[in-house]
Amino acid sequence: MLADKDRIFTNVYGFQPWNIDAAIKRGDWDNTKGLMALGQDALIDAVKASGLRGRGGAGFPTGTKWSFMPKEPKADRPNFLVINADESEPGSCKDREIIRHDPHKLIEGALIAGFAMRARAAYIYIRGEYIREAEVLFAAIAEAYDKGLIGKNACASGYDFDVFCHRGAGAYICGEETAMLESLEGKKGQPRLKPPFPAGAGLYGCPTTVNNVESIAVVPTILRRSPEWFASFGAENNRGTKLFQISGHVNKPCVVEEAMSITFRELIETHCGGIRGGWDNLLAVIPGGSSVPLVPAAEIMDCPMDFDGLKKVGSGLGTAAIIVMDKSTDIVRAISRLSYFYKHESCGQCTPCREGTGWMWRVMERMRTGDADISEIDTLYQVTKQVEGHTICALGDAAAWPIQGLIKHFRPEMERRITEKRGGGLSPMMEAAE
Repeated sequence: MLADKDRIFTNVYGFQPWNIDAAIKRGDWDNTKGLMALGQDALIDAVKASGLRGRGGAGFPTGTKWSFMPKEPKADRPNFLVINADESEPGSCKDREIIRHDPHKLIEGALIAGFAMRARAAYIYIRGEYIREAEVLFAAIAEAYDKGLIGKNACASGYDFDVFCHRGAGAYICGEETAMLESLEGKKGQPRLKPPFPAGAGLYGCPTTVNNVESIAVVPTILRRSPEWFASFGAENNRGTKLFQISGHVNKPCVVEEAMSITFRELIETHCGGIRGGWDNLLAVIPGGSSVPLVPAAEIMDCPMDFDGLKKVGSGLGTAAIIVMDKSTDIVRAISRLSYFYKHESCGQCTPCREGTGWMWRVMERMRTGDADISEIDTLYQVTKQVEGHTICALGDAAAWPIQGLIKHFRPEMERRITEKRGGGLSPMMEAAE
């Protein structure tokens, strides 16, 4: 269990004010100029040494991502940092807590990360529905400008760096980095083909790095306490602390900072007061936001909550948005509801996703009511495989994986519904075969 002294986000519950004076008392903006004086390459090396991996879902090593940026930006093509605060993944709610209660960690992180990457400015793209959070962020940015911490000669370092906050309009697809860049440019939020990757041609055609809010907000603390301190938490290749968001059928849902690689059982017992109705009542868990496959109770109990541990059980850490489902859950209905979400949020650019998400949802609805044929379960699985990996962005995969997880782990439940709906008799196709 993570000790309080090792927590990076000391105001995640908002018990103290968010403003700059309170943030400075908590240790933010402490000798930021001195951190920048380490030098740009040294900062990138320190983030690499810490083992920090992206906290937005993909888990790509953050320092390595920064190192892709041009070391000598051209005058007409400056480098940019874009911070992904869109957070539209169902179940995910950590970035809003950082922005609402600890915004200066993000702004200071943006300055240091931007300096390390030779960026001219940072754009924070915040989810449209986050109205109060956006108000706090605008006010916090204004405070930082007033104190001379960002803008011209930021923190008296001799480096000019601007921070802009851009409000989205509530599209899930804009959480994808290239769709976010399109939206920032005032165009329809649709993913771009890659290559070119954003580090080569991103925002306004300039070199750009897109990072998650949590990935950026932890950087100043890592540099102050040392990369070795951060790397002391978690298993190999899964280093550091992480904000876990636990919702669903637990006694106390919460957002909590914990060490990576903590087991699911310890995380739930320590911070959530256990599963509603006891551990025997646990049915399944979606461990990383709605786009990762569910994991049945028996497999998740003692699983380490990190990238590799969840990969071994056929799922993923994602944003660490843990959705807990007990035995009162209609599991087929739950996955069908997620299918509707992805159908609704598809941008329609790629045919497999545009057509496939709607088709998968309609079949899932028939699975939910039992008005399907048992043979259609295999057909549904085949279609998910035809969608997965055949689209520009990962929304097609996100729509396919929950259904694949359902079929893999709960096929008997799907078959039971169909059989009961038909009064226990053979399906029409089976009767024809007879």
